[in-house]
Amino acid sequence: MAPKPYRVGRSRTGLGLFATAPIARGAFIIAYKGRRISHARAEELEARGSRYIFEINSRISIDGSSRRNTARYANHSCRPNAESDVVKGQMILRAIKAIAPGDEITYDYGEEYFALFLAPVGCKCAKCTDKQRKADRAQRNATHR
Repeated sequence: MAPKPYRVGRSRTGLGLFATAPIARGAFIIAYKGRRISHARAEELEARGSRYIFEINSRISIDGSSRRNTARYANHSCRPNAESDVVKGQMILRAIKAIAPGDEITYDYGEEYFALFLAPVGCKCAKCTDKQRKADRAQRNATHR
């Protein structure tokens, strides 16, 4: 069995999923694993703060909260290098550009998740933190003139 092309490691937002080998554009990276639950149960868990629910369709979601679900460590990015897709009832991550060893594997969590969990505290992805850093620098420069 070939070694996995990723590892869990420290990222700017806590833990993240990082490439350990080159991953080609379009390549399968990992499947999102967990119990299949009803839409109603997913809403109950989300209301209690669960952040690892992935909706497969209008009836079924995956509860990916188990630590054995390594895909749960892939973080959100507004400029991702992977995408989620549902294939044969299973959620997978696939590379949308070449990913080099050491790069964090990220995907866009979607508008609903962003509005519920990320927008209230501010997005911490590289694109957004760089934009905030530039805005802060411009503000400091404007007040020092």
